[in-house]
Amino acid sequence: MKNRFILTAILAIGLLQSSSAQKKAEQKNTYQFTIEKQLQATPVKNQYRSGTCWAYASISFLESELLRMGKPEFDLSEMFIVNRNYHLRAMDYIRFHGMKSFSAGAEGWDALNIVKNFGMLPQDAYSGNTFDESMPVHGEMDEVLKAYVDAVVKNKNKKISPVWRKGFDGILDAYLGEIPETFTYGGAEYTPESFRDTMGLNMDDYLTITSYTHHPFYESFIFEGADNWSLGEVYNLPMDEMMQVVDNAIEKGYSLAWGSDVSEDGFSHRKGVAVVPETETKSMDNAEISKWENMSKDEKSVYGLDYPVKEKQITQEMRQVAFDNYESTEDHLMHMVGTAKDQNGNKYYLIKNSWGTDNNSHAGYFYASKAFVQYKTVGLLLHKDAIPVAIAKKLGLK
Repeated sequence: MKNRFILTAILAIGLLQSSSAQKKAEQKNTYQFTIEKQLQATPVKNQYRSGTCWAYASISFLESELLRMGKPEFDLSEMFIVNRNYHLRAMDYIRFHGMKSFSAGAEGWDALNIVKNFGMLPQDAYSGNTFDESMPVHGEMDEVLKAYVDAVVKNKNKKISPVWRKGFDGILDAYLGEIPETFTYGGAEYTPESFRDTMGLNMDDYLTITSYTHHPFYESFIFEGADNWSLGEVYNLPMDEMMQVVDNAIEKGYSLAWGSDVSEDGFSHRKGVAVVPETETKSMDNAEISKWENMSKDEKSVYGLDYPVKEKQITQEMRQVAFDNYESTEDHLMHMVGTAKDQNGNKYYLIKNSWGTDNNSHAGYFYASKAFVQYKTVGLLLHKDAIPVAIAKKLGLK
């Protein structure tokens, strides 16, 4: 009887040790995130087959700003922003004789300029869907609009006609719907301008910061990006102070619209992570690449998409090189709404994306490591009050 008790105890201890070892192995082979701070945000949306991330991220950002201010939750129209931006961008393109880029892309400040100059609409008043699609499908529309403005620029009449804008807006109306002059919301009638005014948002309270050495720090400059058709300016900070602004903003309850490059091997929305692993395939020689191609999926996990790995130490110089050689471009705008840590205590930022909620268990969010944010941040749109006083003073802000 005594021996049986001892044997049972030994087996129990063995099972506990085995269970603990298995748990540690599972933790090593997966990311274990703990959210430290999560700011209020509205439900994740899906930009689907459209190049309108800038509108989705900016609207999500403004919706969170309203929540921060104690306002109720709003579902605002992204496609109203897209419509009016295309309208303004077409006029700009014609005035510059087609010598600028023309596409569906834009910057966060363009969305704010639309709100400032045209107003705001709720989603119920302007969905942007005029036919049998429930989500944005803009490939045809984008091509038609580009062909239209290019035809105007050719100036075959030897004088630009006075009706081209009417024709352009007619295309927008056909694909996205006519913008209502008035609409009813919550039992009251509004115009886009009066609806905006009820929000209590001041678009002049927002600015964008970045960190590059080809312009002086603590000054503003016109950002050199293909989507910056409106020639918007950004404020330039050293990388460490840029990160201080990010951390201070989130700590004080201010979210940020985050412009970044997401073409890196260490980015995977499906897996819910964005990292800068110390090991990278593009630095491999031919022999190493051949070895990489023959690796199993588990072996490739050392590159950071499945569990935490050692990341690069990011410097100001690395940021600049990546920007100058086109490795860092403003290819995606997202919404930064919090901070988290992995099982090893490494810091991450919680990012709300606009690619729907079908990315495993992350429900449309992902975690960007501190190194990734340091390295791949192109710009950060935020309320000026979120900037630490000492840094705001250096920038000459009031």
